[in-house]
Amino acid sequence: MNLDERLLRVARTRGHSPGAERAVARFSRIGEHGGVWMAIGIAGAVLDPERGDRWRRVTRTIAGTYALNTTIKLLVRRPRPALAGLPPLMGTTTRLSFPSAHASTSFVAAPLLRRLGLPAGPLYALACGLSLSRLYLGVHYPSDVLAGALLGSVVAGSVAIAYPCGRFRPLRHETCRVLEEH
Repeated sequence: MNLDERLLRVARTRGHSPGAERAVARFSRIGEHGGVWMAIGIAGAVLDPERGDRWRRVTRTIAGTYALNTTIKLLVRRPRPALAGLPPLMGTTTRLSFPSAHASTSFVAAPLLRRLGLPAGPLYALACGLSLSRLYLGVHYPSDVLAGALLGSVVAGSVAIAYPCGRFRPLRHETCRVLEEH
């Protein structure tokens, strides 16, 4: 058994009860297809129309990251985990595992939504919880989750480089004001 399987076995055998398993499965469903993150982006656009373009751009970036993740899954074609005696605790939309879309959409959304002024703590708690729920439920290997988190982080970092000032966060620095004036 390799390290990925050993770590997954630990996640699948610690802290489990029927109630906890149902609760984690319900929680994990909010992350399907980046749904909770796109809902936050749409709500932001509605509630903050002055910066609606920024909220919509973040939402499109989350959707684009989900599409990129799906493309990578189709190219890699890694099957979902199959641990003897420990079947997955919920169904999935595909049989493909690498990378985790929950992790990629979470780790692109959290930093970009943070740049729009939402509090980092709850964003990253949600991102980590959604990502780790996939291990608890036995539908991803740890390396799938890590790869998804890295993918989302790289996309978020690329957006931050492309829009360093004023696009996703309010102007706060004189440098950004000077750059935007020219």
